[in-house]
Amino acid sequence: MPQIRIGASTDDNARKRGLVERFNMGVIRFFKQWDIQLMAIPALLFIFVFSYIPMYGVLMAFQDYSLFKGFMNSPWVGLKHFDMFFNSPEFWTVMRNTIVISVLKLAIGFPAPIILALMLNEVSVRFFKRVVQTISYLPHFLSWVIVSGFVISMLSTDNGSINILLEKLGLIDEPINFMSEPGYFWSILVATNVWKEIGFSSIVYLAAIAGINPHLYEAASMDGASRVRQIFSITVPSIMPVVIIFFILAIGNFLNAGFEDILLLAVNPVLRDVSDVIDTYVYRIGIQNSRYSYATAAGLFKAVISVSLLAGANYLARRSGHSLW
Repeated sequence: MPQIRIGASTDDNARKRGLVERFNMGVIRFFKQWDIQLMAIPALLFIFVFSYIPMYGVLMAFQDYSLFKGFMNSPWVGLKHFDMFFNSPEFWTVMRNTIVISVLKLAIGFPAPIILALMLNEVSVRFFKRVVQTISYLPHFLSWVIVSGFVISMLSTDNGSINILLEKLGLIDEPINFMSEPGYFWSILVATNVWKEIGFSSIVYLAAIAGINPHLYEAASMDGASRVRQIFSITVPSIMPVVIIFFILAIGNFLNAGFEDILLLAVNPVLRDVSDVIDTYVYRIGIQNSRYSYATAAGLFKAVISVSLLAGANYLARRSGHSLW
């Protein structure tokens, strides 16, 4: 006779009742906050219209897409364009540039605003703190067109301030054409990104630090802990959940090595071997050369890798108890 597992059946029923109760509580909570929920509708519509509906366009990656034939009449070619992309002579150069630039931006650009926030939190002179915050925030609100023009002007061989300074200090004998030397490009790109975003990115960490219970610092001070000790024993552990969440998001955007900044800074074709990343490659092949299907395949490849990295980072972060889902 088959054995009847009464305990397992009871657990299943309890689990189902728990799910139903949570669903009902969620519905009740939604209608209690209907006015607040309505405020989210414009944002949801924006995401749906501009992020989800365009996903239909990934079909081009599996077609020989023609503007005149459209999606329905363009011939299907399967994985042809993916195979062409993986076997193209530019594939490894593009992937190398994308990975190296992304690693540099993550290794330098991610901890930079955290360090700035920790330093600003230790400033006791409120006026000086506000001045530093304002100065560090301002570059974020400048477009990359302005920033790139500013950087190119500073590094130019004709009256560029950097070359003039280096000559005055006796470090160089003649001006260096930084924007034509591939060896300098990665450093210039990463430094410019950090300078532009460090202040604005530190806001969320300053907010997290402001939420720490001040009694913790008082207790640590009474125990004889120095300011440095308090930073590593109280401040850093307290903001670690926020740091982990933003690190997961940064991993998900790992292959977004940049588009506007690279496109505007790497104006010299000599720099293509060190500046061409997936985003600029897709723009150059898809928009400028009208190879829509091939460019879509390259972009879809990047999207799949990004989602995989995001899921992997979230899985690892779940073990620490701080994850997105």
